[in-house]
Amino acid sequence: MEQFILINRLNHTDLNMYQCGTQKCEPGHYYGPAVRDHFLIHYIHEGSGKYCVGNREYHLHKGQGFLIYPDVVTYYQADLTEPWNYSWAGFHGLKAESYLKSSGLTADNPIFTCSDDYVNSCFSQMMEAKSLQKGREIRLLGCLYLFLSYLIEQNGKDRFMEQTESRKEMYIHKAVEYIGMNYSRKMSISELAHHIGLDRSYLGCVFKEQMNTSPQDFLIHYRVNRACELMKNDALSIGDISRSVGYDDPLLFSKQFRRIKGIPPKEYRKNYRKT
Repeated sequence: MEQFILINRLNHTDLNMYQCGTQKCEPGHYYGPAVRDHFLIHYIHEGSGKYCVGNREYHLHKGQGFLIYPDVVTYYQADLTEPWNYSWAGFHGLKAESYLKSSGLTADNPIFTCSDDYVNSCFSQMMEAKSLQKGREIRLLGCLYLFLSYLIEQNGKDRFMEQTESRKEMYIHKAVEYIGMNYSRKMSISELAHHIGLDRSYLGCVFKEQMNTSPQDFLIHYRVNRACELMKNDALSIGDISRSVGYDDPLLFSKQFRRIKGIPPKEYRKNYRKT
């Protein structure tokens, strides 16, 4: 029996869940060759089958799963004697591919193996969520995050650094992400380095090499650019904006703003209003 849920495509920036379901397939049941417009993960609870992509053919069984990439022709078929029983989740989003790569799943490596107890629980919760009236989409997305985080813990290890990004690029990614989350409060570069697990001097060298600037200068530019966005809100004073981007001292804020933009904050706002 097939159970299937289609999800409204909500405007979630990082991850959008498109569909999920579960099916006990008949012998020889197949899908494709066809393409999808989103990522689709199948996980095998029982039985076996084959998954074909490009010139590769994978014979899979209980406890394994396979990833379908968007716009890639694939074909999969249940075994003729022991057909598989699988669940699936389809999703997309700005960070979808990054999450998959951090678990070691790529177009060239679309197969994974993991313990079925936790995964069974994730998919069971997805199916149970279909009865919710108001919070269904959010609950389903939460289950998807838990499932992906489990794959990352079980299968990712060092593959993310080895197969997708260099170690230095990963440090920069973490640094920029941390600055984006903490620029509005007092924070130091030493604190940033500690969060990433690096010596402050080494972080400075990596930043200079990868971004052609220092962490401190990047933080200042980030704050000033964010302040420029806040200038559009007439309800905020310059002091309000200063505090909102991490400067308790409006004079220091004005000094840094002028250094980056060439004019004081008040003049910048005045010029913006004229446009």
